[in-house]
Amino acid sequence: MIDGQTIGQWLRWDFEANGDLEIRDKDGRTIYLEDSDGYWEKREFDSQGNRIFYEDSCGEFIDKRPPEKIIEHNGRKYQLIP
Repeated sequence: MIDGQTIGQWLRWDFEANGDLEIRDKDGRTIYLEDSDGYWEKREFDSQGNRIFYEDSCGEFIDKRPPEKIIEHNGRKYQLIP
C-alpha cells in the first residue's frame, strides 16, 4: 500500500459493481468500511465486544486500547499479551 491510499484503492475495488467495501472480524463485527466517496472507518474491539479503537477519514479518532506492556529480560524485549 502507498501512503494515503485507502484499502479500496489498493484492492482496486469496483464500488459500482460490488458496493461498499466491508471487512468483518471472525465474530461478524465490521472492522473496516469504505464507500465509493472515499469515506472510510476502522474499528477494533476487545474480547468482550467493546469498541476500543475508532478512526475515520474525517479525522475522528478514539483510542481506548490498553498500552503495550513490554519487559526486557537478558537483553531481549518481550511484549506481554493479556
